[in-house]
Amino acid sequence: MDTLTLILAIIGCANWGLVGLFQFDLVAWLFGGQGSLLSRIIYTLVGLAGLWCISFLFRRRVFTQGE
Repeated sequence: MDTLTLILAIIGCANWGLVGLFQFDLVAWLFGGQGSLLSRIIYTLVGLAGLWCISFLFRRRVFTQGE
């Protein structure tokens, strides 16, 4: 679950970077605009993944290579 949420958070970060630098929303472009159902699902999943990643800040477990 952690790996999946981290991947989704990275996708969201990359998309926001593109929006900030080039005013280009890759998710909207790929899935039919910001208002399309698929784009909204992607945005929602990325948002939930970001919230899940907050839990990384409060864990005592140290991530090591191979996890």
